Amino acid sequence: MLVAVVAIWFFKKMRDDAFMRMWRRIFRSHIAAASAVVLAFYIMIALSDSLHFRIEKASANDALQEGEIVSLLDLTMLHRKAYGERTYSAPFATTEYVKSIVVDANGKTTQRRLPLRHVAQDDRFLSESVRAVVIGIFLSLLLIVGDMLYRKNDTLRRYAVSVWRGETEIPWRTAYGMLALLTTVATWMYLMSFSYHVLGTDKVGGDLFYASLKSIRTGVLIGILTTVVTLPLAVFLGVSAGYFRGWVDDGIQYLYTTLSSIPGVLLIAAGVLMMQVMMDNHPDWFASSVERSDLRLLFLIVILGMTSWTGLCRMLRAETLRVAQSDFVVAAKAFGVGKWRIMYRHIVPNLTHIILIAVVLDFSGLVLAEAVLSYVGVGVDPTMYSWGNMINQARLEMAREPMVWWSLFSAFSFMFVLVLAANLFADRIQHVLDPRNA
Repeated sequence: MLVAVVAIWFFKKMRDDAFMRMWRRIFRSHIAAASAVVLAFYIMIALSDSLHFRIEKASANDALQEGEIVSLLDLTMLHRKAYGERTYSAPFATTEYVKSIVVDANGKTTQRRLPLRHVAQDDRFLSESVRAVVIGIFLSLLLIVGDMLYRKNDTLRRYAVSVWRGETEIPWRTAYGMLALLTTVATWMYLMSFSYHVLGTDKVGGDLFYASLKSIRTGVLIGILTTVVTLPLAVFLGVSAGYFRGWVDDGIQYLYTTLSSIPGVLLIAAGVLMMQVMMDNHPDWFASSVERSDLRLLFLIVILGMTSWTGLCRMLRAETLRVAQSDFVVAAKAFGVGKWRIMYRHIVPNLTHIILIAVVLDFSGLVLAEAVLSYVGVGVDPTMYSWGNMINQARLEMAREPMVWWSLFSAFSFMFVLVLAANLFADRIQHVLDPRNA
């Protein structure tokens, strides 16, 4: 629903020339174009994992159980969701990582690494990789040609040549290059996952590639939906404090100053623990563990939103104090325009650049906050896939001998790419929209 609302709003705003000029300036940067493609990939995976289905009937040979709730991503990764191994295995390994005690037919006891049950035991890594890369390149070419056919205003050949030479206003060559890279890598990892555990397995034999993909939804939802909770509070209170002043300003300042003086982790921990007690006292609210995990995620998003609006509110209050003295606001008052209409039509539109910059900058911080909160035990449900839970479980594995490093590597890699892309995109937005850079 959120994506649909944003898409409808964007298509309506496309008629606004000033709005389109602003976004064209943003995407003139090669880094912004590449980062936007990466963020789009993550959002698509999060959407595929948010479309849930309940299995009504399941055959005897089916890997799904009757009444089980699965997502579109689960159905795509069913070969790794339902069929796990016994314990740890390294990326692309064919045997378990730790040795097991085996007693042969003669009663002799030995220690050896047992073969994995759900991977290819024959040596076909190179041939499978070549086939997966060729398919990935072919799919990326289809996507690029399809997009060119949609955007071209000349013959396809001339448009392709102009893109290749970098003569377009928006650096489509960079965007298409990143799209081809991501499509090829994603296709290679997905097809190789049918024959191997691409990123290895965890302590109970769960596939870490599947777990990392499932964790994308948690990170993206916390980053986006927390902003939806934060924005109305920050915008309404910040603009009201700066415009009405007086006792309204004093009350709002007292509120966000008090909240800012309390450590955020303590507020979040208190809210999560109270929520956990309530959920434990009402187990009849949930038909499955998936619903329980999603409700805890929703509560965590609300708690994060209620505790992270103070910084944006303070900035909007200060900017409203300046904008409220502008000539167009004074003229609107002189013509008898109502206070709320002035705030909506004249003040808030002039604060859009601050709101947009703050939203994009806070996204990466919220993704990292989930990892930290889950690490200390007050984040999402322990049964839910998240990078924080993966890191929390990996901290003990790093102390093993031999060390199990791929759990931490998987969570770090996926989170690092998302946060880096969000930060680079935010830097470009800040550079374009900040009036000091004009």
